[in-house]
Amino acid sequence: MTNAIIKNLERGVTLLNSISDEQYSNTSIAPYYSSIGGHMRHILDVFDCIFEGLNDKKVDLTARKRNELAETKTTVGLAYFNQIIEKLKSLNHIDFNQLVQVSDDLGLGMVTVNYTLASALIQAHSHAIHHFASIGYIISQLGIELPDADFGYNPTTPKNQELNV
Repeated sequence: MTNAIIKNLERGVTLLNSISDEQYSNTSIAPYYSSIGGHMRHILDVFDCIFEGLNDKKVDLTARKRNELAETKTTVGLAYFNQIIEKLKSLNHIDFNQLVQVSDDLGLGMVTVNYTLASALIQAHSHAIHHFASIGYIISQLGIELPDADFGYNPTTPKNQELNV
């Protein structure tokens, strides 16, 4: 499981290694005016919340650090990616079936539910793919090439095949 998550996060590393700080922090694309960096920082904050809560088995998804430099400077974003990837690699001998309490504000206040660690990581992974798809739109509008053809695609999503007419 962690290998698949790491492989996906490495797509973000590849992208950050190929763009400038100006592209990374550009907020000119409608309709949301969000940046590649803002999405990347948000993705990594969710993973960070899981790791921050792991010892106490209490994950608070509203306790995101929101480090502004991680969304404006590619070097800081890369360091954040590497930190999260190293933490994922360190989970070799952990019980993924252990229960953790996950809290989040769903819009009407805080809700706390029991997850397994595996389900929390899978949710963070799916969340990352979703944001990579949004980043893909921004990349397209900025004229930047995708890091690879699978960037932002959930592995279960069928890809459109062009018709040979």
